[in-house]
Amino acid sequence: MNTNDIIAITGAAGFIGSYLTGYLNHLGFYNLILVDDFSKEQKLPNLKGKQYLQQIHRNDFIQWCDDNKGKLNAIFHLGARTDTTEMDYQVHKVLNLDYSKEVWRVCTAQQIPLLYASSAATYGNGEHGYVDRHDIVEQLQPLNPYGVSKNEFDIWALKETTQPLFWAGVKFFNVYGPNEYHKGRMASVIMHAYNQIQATGKVKLFRSHNPNYKDGEQIRDFVYVKDVVSMCAWLMQNKPANGLYNIGTGKARTFKDLVTAIFTTLNLPVNIEFVDTPADIRDKYQYFTEADMHKIISAGYSTPSYTLEEGVSEYVKDYLINSSYF
Repeated sequence: MNTNDIIAITGAAGFIGSYLTGYLNHLGFYNLILVDDFSKEQKLPNLKGKQYLQQIHRNDFIQWCDDNKGKLNAIFHLGARTDTTEMDYQVHKVLNLDYSKEVWRVCTAQQIPLLYASSAATYGNGEHGYVDRHDIVEQLQPLNPYGVSKNEFDIWALKETTQPLFWAGVKFFNVYGPNEYHKGRMASVIMHAYNQIQATGKVKLFRSHNPNYKDGEQIRDFVYVKDVVSMCAWLMQNKPANGLYNIGTGKARTFKDLVTAIFTTLNLPVNIEFVDTPADIRDKYQYFTEADMHKIISAGYSTPSYTLEEGVSEYVKDYLINSSYF
């Protein structure tokens, strides 16, 4: 990519999409086409102060691409239905599978580089590990319809013989950071925990229902959104081998570690209450995730990731305390 390129970002008003928009602005990219459902007003503050060429409703984007052949230089396809509690597969199929196939068709026909959002939810319980190898994709067993829809597109993409000029499917692990205020129940544990501390002075964490894990010691690969967009931009700029790439830290941490980092940042004593995991997600709950980061590192990505403590501290001090956006 160069700074004169015209770049489309789907899901541009959402959490990662809006952060990527601001990040690209900081790198000198202003010729951005922002694609989303802009009628959802709670997301619009994410775009305040951002520079871009135009906004296009997601329902009009494919036709716009067909009508403007040769105009786009890259597409970051981050738009998706991300609600892991939505159990109707058809809802996820429309946006996460069918729509993604249309974006792929455009990129293939016009030879536009494509980076699309897959998900660590594709790994399910991790029976096959958390390695971004292509040979295990059809064996993966996601725990919810969202993960299934993401994995179905990965399977489809890997079988396609006609492909974009470059493509990468990025498997986001547990992303946190500014611009997630609109996400409600789907916001990161960090944002929920911070709000609980402000309201009650304590944090409620899910009790473990797995004898192999103590309460609060369920483990996740928490990755700061700044690292996420750094890796995404790097992939698009350097175009290593086509395929799937994990986007995480490679260093899983416990929820207790995470909450402790928030209390420490706020100079408050650690105060945790454990509650039962909601019944509707209990049998689909992941107790361990950790990204294997060897592929992107071997490809040449070398920017150090934020530690959990560094990322939490910056997020809390620079954004959550003032309800600031990036």
